[in-house]
Amino acid sequence: MAKKPKSFKDFQKGFDLKKGKKGKKPNDYKPFIILIIISVLIASLVPYIKPGVQYSNTDIGLNTLEKNYEWGLYKEILIDGNKAIATLSWATVQENGVDKIQTHTTILPNNDSLKDLGLKNPELETTISVKDKTSEQFWASMIPTIIAFVLFFVIAIFLISRMWGMANNAMTFSKSRARLFDKSNNKILFKDVAGAEEEKEELSEVVDFLKNPKKYKDIGAKIPRGTLLVWPPGTGKTMLARAVAWESDVPFLSISGSEFVEMFVWVGASRVRDLFTNAKKIAPAIIFIDEIDAIGKKRWPGLGGWHDEREQTLNQILTEMDWFDNDTNVIVIGATNRADVLDRALLRPGRFDRKITVNLPNQPDREEILKVHVRDKKVKKDVDFKALASSTIGFSGADLGNIMNEAAIITARYSEKEISSPRIQEAFERIVMGLQKKSLVMNEQERKITSYHEVGHALLGKLLPNSDPVHKISITPRGGALWVTWFMPEKDAVLTSKAKFLDELSVLYGWRAAEEIFFWKDMITTWASNDIERATAIARNMVMRYGMFDDIGRENFAGERGMGNHLGAEWERAIVSEETQKRIDIRVREVLDEAYRLAISLIKKHKDLHIKISEDLLEKEEITREEFEEYFSGVKLA
Repeated sequence: MAKKPKSFKDFQKGFDLKKGKKGKKPNDYKPFIILIIISVLIASLVPYIKPGVQYSNTDIGLNTLEKNYEWGLYKEILIDGNKAIATLSWATVQENGVDKIQTHTTILPNNDSLKDLGLKNPELETTISVKDKTSEQFWASMIPTIIAFVLFFVIAIFLISRMWGMANNAMTFSKSRARLFDKSNNKILFKDVAGAEEEKEELSEVVDFLKNPKKYKDIGAKIPRGTLLVWPPGTGKTMLARAVAWESDVPFLSISGSEFVEMFVWVGASRVRDLFTNAKKIAPAIIFIDEIDAIGKKRWPGLGGWHDEREQTLNQILTEMDWFDNDTNVIVIGATNRADVLDRALLRPGRFDRKITVNLPNQPDREEILKVHVRDKKVKKDVDFKALASSTIGFSGADLGNIMNEAAIITARYSEKEISSPRIQEAFERIVMGLQKKSLVMNEQERKITSYHEVGHALLGKLLPNSDPVHKISITPRGGALWVTWFMPEKDAVLTSKAKFLDELSVLYGWRAAEEIFFWKDMITTWASNDIERATAIARNMVMRYGMFDDIGRENFAGERGMGNHLGAEWERAIVSEETQKRIDIRVREVLDEAYRLAISLIKKHKDLHIKISEDLLEKEEITREEFEEYFSGVKLA
């Protein structure tokens, strides 16, 4: 029986074409190539390398050379072409081991040798030799050949390595790019995932199956082959999948849906086959496909017989999941933010037959998530995480982590040692409303209009019973907005009532109402355009989608939405007659007019209070919730 690999990396050595039998890459021979090139160059230069010698040369005539030769003054005479170089017998070795050699040089007429000149005397000990240029000529002729050979060798090796790499890339192009999750450095358990208790309870069945598959097989139960995690981004879908791998202690292969798609039609399907083959060989294992909607969208008929690469990849995933049998301990976990666009075949029983909705955290969960994100941070003990959780309604786990990280950055910027509540609040406002842009200066008239505008929103929000409390009013430019009135809900809400919608419409018209009351009608500005747009959208949804008015009816008049073609284009089809559409338009206008009249009447009734708050805002530029509430102490609201 073959020994089971300890990890996916050990297993991968058996089929990875980028490695040889012993796990060495083709690039391992490069040092040997460099060594060979250096050796060839050194060998070609050896004949030209001479030891350190210092010469002292004197040019003399031929007659003088002959006399000195007859007197026996020379140790040796070297004939080099038409020159004779005579070395004196008393050449000595000087300091540092360097020879100090004295020589005489003379020119021989007609290239005659010393023998022809009658200098050959066998009784003298002087050695007369003629320089052999054969060796020099050989190396001189070989140097260009050696250089050309070296260049050819280098170019050949370069081209071979490129061809080898291209061959490897071609052979591995269809291989899966799944990454094996390194659990040694990323320990994540269910207890590390704050909140999401129901989701963790659902996934615990998957963990139990991977740990104890026999318990389920004995009773005839089949664990769901695929589990789909859906809902907004940042809610912890990937973290939950990793926690399943840690809790069950099995290999975790992670890949994104977009990594299957290439320009060639066959590549995605081939990578799917390779992924599932590898997972089966190291089973029990978990395959995690993030953003599965990249390849799992609804299939539509091709045009002119053309087949989409994404469609073939999806077909291969469906086929591979069908081939799972009861003995295959491989669980496929998918994650997506758009479950509505997935193909129905992907969601049927036997494939992704279990869908787990990972919702946004509620207040207790947000408090626990915040505590998880400050484990590695220095935070003051007086930080109220419960209050912060209450003010972060609608935030995901990733959003909460971003707030704490931003608070840590701001704390370090001020050279403080611990994160305090003011720094967390600053980080919170910076993320929600953007950076303050104090360099953007408005003239005095614009500042006054803006101040009365924002107070109009805030005052109506305070006076209307179904509006959220005011958290802050600011006329300091922030991010993409030049001003802001920040309303913050006090508790989580799932449903929105008709009364709340109507109050919100009046609050949105606070700007235009304040402009009409406190400034001339000729001074009405364009700054209320976004408020009008939002108010119109709310009113139309109330009339056309939510059925909140009896005279129009309890029908959905907004039309049907769907995917129009294979490219995923959306369409919306109206299903109302002209007469009904006219009634809808009239009703929407009536709703908006009524909200505007209510805003006008309330601001006129509390005109003095509006002026006082607006003038204070002009001076302070920002008013907090506590400061805003002080204006209403002892004031009778109606």
